Amino acid sequence: MRGAGSGLRGAAWVLPAAIVLVALNLRGPIVAPAPVIGDIRVDLGLTATIAGLLTTIPVLCFALATPFASWVIAKADPERALSLSLVIVLAGTVVRSMPSAAALLVGTAVIGIGITIGNVVIPVVIRRDTSAERVGLVTGVYTSALNVGSMITSLGTAPIAAAWGWPVAIAVWAVLAVVAGFAWTYAVGGRAAWLRPSPTEAEEPLPVTGPIDQVMDTGAIRTVRAASTPVRPARRLITWGLTLAFGGQAFSYYALTAWIPTLLHDEIGFSKASSGASSSVFQILAVVGALGVPVLAAKWRPRAIISLVAFLWLAMPLGLLFAPQLWLLWSVLGGAAQGGGITVIFIVIVRIVSSDADARRMSAFVQGGGYLIGSAGPLVAGSLHGATGDWTAPLLVVLVAVLTLGIVGTTAARRVS
Repeated sequence: MRGAGSGLRGAAWVLPAAIVLVALNLRGPIVAPAPVIGDIRVDLGLTATIAGLLTTIPVLCFALATPFASWVIAKADPERALSLSLVIVLAGTVVRSMPSAAALLVGTAVIGIGITIGNVVIPVVIRRDTSAERVGLVTGVYTSALNVGSMITSLGTAPIAAAWGWPVAIAVWAVLAVVAGFAWTYAVGGRAAWLRPSPTEAEEPLPVTGPIDQVMDTGAIRTVRAASTPVRPARRLITWGLTLAFGGQAFSYYALTAWIPTLLHDEIGFSKASSGASSSVFQILAVVGALGVPVLAAKWRPRAIISLVAFLWLAMPLGLLFAPQLWLLWSVLGGAAQGGGITVIFIVIVRIVSSDADARRMSAFVQGGGYLIGSAGPLVAGSLHGATGDWTAPLLVVLVAVLTLGIVGTTAARRVS
């Protein structure tokens, strides 16, 4: 029997499609200023350090506003929380486009708060409303869309700015938030149809008395229902390891995202438009990693995937340091790695949590701490470049962050199957 959300709203693609449109708004607004940062600095008289704040502030909000986001999700439901996220991103994008330094920074902070809510709630929605065999795929689609959003804004901002100026170029992306809002509202209307089967629909419903753990017993998987309450994230060693690994990933990603256009302009002589277009390779190749990791996860243990991701990630800072003329190759390898890095960490989180509340807390803790580390990336890279006049020191710091992802991540995930 078909539920209340039958028809188009009941189609299996509705939830992933809505998540994709939402995800386009969860990274794109952050990277939008990067291709036109030179114009912004000239018009508003910003220093390199202040310009770095345009990427640092949203990521810092990811860390500092995570408790607020978790509170919003707990008090409201995930559907309303995600709708609120899009409204806040829309408002911040409009404010940020006003040609003043104060509006630029305030709007950027508002965008960061809105994205923070979306960051925390999406893994909860995926875990709750996606069947176990599709969690990895939907997670990969989600993280792919994050990078597609970054790619679109990286490619489109500079040409739009050339025609109508940078305020219009960074304001126009508010359209994506409006489209995603309508799509999410439509999907929520059919929520009952794309939820996982309820106990009344299952062939042999079982009473739920506690969180579910899976253990191996002579090659077979036994389902054990634990009676105890899940341990809080801060009391689990794996949580701290995942947080540091996520921090290494975030630091590297945001440092490079903020400054790749400028680096390519300085080192290779690309024009502003060409630098923005070239940096989009780093964003779009993340789709390969984001979709490839779920395929590997079906056969490989997470620690092996993290090791592979870190190995490929190293090509980006090392390659730009010693052979910047081969930027395309390093962007391909590094782009695929950064897409795979965030995906595998999300997959590990989904695998180790035992309930929706546990998923919310774990997602908030890992992302909050990780983004706190990551928020320093653009600021540190910009400050080091300003102090030294070249890109050697910034790239060496990124190298250390990537090594942190690889070493700490593989150690933390060593017992996750």
